[in-house]
Amino acid sequence: MDAEAPQATETTGRDGRAGRDDRKGRDGRSGRGTGGGRGRRWRAAGALGGGALLLAGCASMPDSGEVKQVEASQGVDSQVRVFGVPPKDKATPFEIVDGFLEAMTSDDPKLAIAREYLTKKAAAKWNPGKGITVLSSELNRQRLGAGNDQDEEGQRFELSGNRLARVDERSAYQPEAGNASYKEYLQLVKEDNQWRIDGLPDGLVLGESDFQRIFRSVNKYYFASGMLVADPVFVRQRPDPESRMDAITQTVQSLLAGPSKWLGPVVGSSFPTGTALRDGTRTLSYDGDNALRVPLNGKADNVADSQCRRMATQLLFTVKDLTASRVTSVELLRSDGKSALCQVGEPEATVTANRFSNVSPQHQYYVDPENRLRRIQLMSDSEARPDQGEPVAGPLATAQLKIGSAAVAHDEKRAAVIGENGREMYVVSLTTGGPLGQPLLTSKAPANAGTGQRLSAPSWDGRGDLWVADRNPADPAVWVLSGGEGTPQRVDVAGLNGGRIESLRVSSDGVRIALLIEKDGRHTLHVGRIERPDARGGSEETRVLVRELRPAAPQMADVTAMSWASRGRLLVVGREAGGVVQARYMQADGSVVVSGSLPGATGLSAIAASEDEKAPVVAYSGTDGIVWLPPGAQWRTVVDGGSAPVYPG
Repeated sequence: MDAEAPQATETTGRDGRAGRDDRKGRDGRSGRGTGGGRGRRWRAAGALGGGALLLAGCASMPDSGEVKQVEASQGVDSQVRVFGVPPKDKATPFEIVDGFLEAMTSDDPKLAIAREYLTKKAAAKWNPGKGITVLSSELNRQRLGAGNDQDEEGQRFELSGNRLARVDERSAYQPEAGNASYKEYLQLVKEDNQWRIDGLPDGLVLGESDFQRIFRSVNKYYFASGMLVADPVFVRQRPDPESRMDAITQTVQSLLAGPSKWLGPVVGSSFPTGTALRDGTRTLSYDGDNALRVPLNGKADNVADSQCRRMATQLLFTVKDLTASRVTSVELLRSDGKSALCQVGEPEATVTANRFSNVSPQHQYYVDPENRLRRIQLMSDSEARPDQGEPVAGPLATAQLKIGSAAVAHDEKRAAVIGENGREMYVVSLTTGGPLGQPLLTSKAPANAGTGQRLSAPSWDGRGDLWVADRNPADPAVWVLSGGEGTPQRVDVAGLNGGRIESLRVSSDGVRIALLIEKDGRHTLHVGRIERPDARGGSEETRVLVRELRPAAPQMADVTAMSWASRGRLLVVGREAGGVVQARYMQADGSVVVSGSLPGATGLSAIAASEDEKAPVVAYSGTDGIVWLPPGAQWRTVVDGGSAPVYPG
């Protein structure tokens, strides 16, 4: 074979049929890029039965031209392993740049092939663990100046593209709002008469598809006011090139290192400062009872039993997201790697976590065509068709109040309801009778304001606090009622930048709030961090604050509806630019849940999900009424009329 000629390699698909890898980009053009484009890669694909196939592809590198798109992978399967190809003798500057960019996407240990494209000094200094830049478009590379391949004075290349997100050194995902540009530079010099990269930024730059192939999102867990809170991060799906730790060990290491910078001000860890895995730990083992054994360093050797059990609870919830049902308990070991500190199983951890993730709601609620609040009993058989429910008990059973929207507390003992005209909010019992009582909050919007300029649908958090937005154009505000009663307290929301809050939902853990914000005719979704006086170390500030708003669905040009779901995720209805309306799960950090789209979302204008993943998604369709989507099934109508469906929360 001519080493300079492009080659199409034979590959074996998951269905066992042979296919051809002709190194074409997603747009069908032959290309060389970050992912499957450049073609100078080795791929090892895991075969059924545990076998493996090693494939090699050869392609020529460009030695002329100034601007080149480096195309992203074509959604490479996560089971495919990718390895870079070392630089050939007398490689041109373009070949060195393209080969290095390709090798950054590889699975080789310590990114050794990528370092071969660097000078000895640069290879020793380069820190790929500094962070990851994720691009939403192809990476362009351009040689600057009038240099040529024989120019002995060095070569300088500009890398540019559109930045989708940044993953920081703590593995936390930070999405970009709008079209953020990426621009960095590579400096090449001659070393031992070979072109090599001598100046480059730390970290990695990856296309979106390569990023999704190499990394996966996992939740690590910390405590806030006695309740576990999910903190999403990204870890490699295979052993990390630097530490050689597998995915579970990487995640545990990240948990021990502490929460992400964004969530850090409102959560805490039970692990003593400086706690880490025992030196040399690369993988964690299970015993015969599916207990994960985690050896720690000396910082944790003398913790009290109660603290140890909180530590083990954080670990158990963290690894359960990675291993499904494989782990049933966690055993913490002292620094000798043998003696046990404590062991915690799922029942105890669930109580310690003080979460709703293992507590199923009893009912789903909605407003019927007569503007009454009704509830539907949830059934264990997802195929059974529920009836249209019954009116809720308590004052609402006899009151003449016409309801526009409602929220039910997590314990399903109280409801907050907004009148049909959006002006007044009441909190009522769902277990005992009595009068309706006086409204706890009245919109300050003028009398001629429309319903959409008054109170939003309310939302309860797991602490029992009640949240609502007044959409009064003259003075928009977010209000919180501690314990769902008393005098409403105004919440200071930073970062709105002239936007108006259309609706809100508070996470069950009470530390995050999702805000649907309207600005210049466009609706976008943001998540803010809730800071309370008791979480700020005795600050003189007594007002509840919402800080550091960040995009929660940056891929969507317009968002219609949203709800919190299980494991700290969001379920969002909206559309991408030029696309159709869709419903999909998003992580709270704004990253996409792979394979998280729901079928047939067109026409949905309200949606609700439960902390219990076995409960159906419920939504409102203008043509079909209240519809349900049970796990593994299709949408079906359960109530022909009605609106405003909600789960407790």
